[in-house]
Amino acid sequence: MNLVEQVATQMEQLIESGSWQVGEKIPPEMELMEKFDVSRNTLREAIRALVHAGLLETKQGSGTIVRSANSLGAALKRYVKKTALLEILDVRLALEKQAAQLAAEHRTEADLAKLEEYIQLSRQAVENEDWAQFIELDIHFHKAVVMASTNQLLIDLYEPLLESINSFVQDLMAMKPPFKFEEELHIELLVAIRGQDKEAAATYVDNYMELLRKEIIKMTGE
Repeated sequence: MNLVEQVATQMEQLIESGSWQVGEKIPPEMELMEKFDVSRNTLREAIRALVHAGLLETKQGSGTIVRSANSLGAALKRYVKKTALLEILDVRLALEKQAAQLAAEHRTEADLAKLEEYIQLSRQAVENEDWAQFIELDIHFHKAVVMASTNQLLIDLYEPLLESINSFVQDLMAMKPPFKFEEELHIELLVAIRGQDKEAAATYVDNYMELLRKEIIKMTGE
């Protein structure tokens, strides 16, 4: 392994460990040169390698930010951008169904409190007609269910789908008649997870995804 690869590996470890968070800027060049004891050229080559891998992104005027938490997620994000919505939905169904069942089995009181909080805040967002906030909270709820599964590979696989999910929900918001927000509060799923009812959790996800499939077909004519 040459020096550039060594530095790139060290930087990747900082990202995967959470020391460098997704969306945050990495430290300045001089600080990193001192940290890794390398020249500017070596550092820039390492950064370019991680940009190419999809872990980092360089924005003019903003510096370099962390784009993805791991190489698997970066690769999946590139693939998801080229994939049809219905195919993404099939993958999302498989992941969320398994996550819901695992969450029902492994959920903690802290997990339940987080899910309840997102539902309550989502209800408030609907009452205030704050649709942007509602979208954000709804995605947080889905992600919290996946996190409650305690399966790290499942979590890593699900994360790249979030951007496409966000985009799709925004499209639904623009539909006429208006999207039925009360159906998006996922109270039945919370009840199933709280009661550790794996079958009910899986059934809820099946039914929910079938509704989304119909909406996608209506929107895209696929």
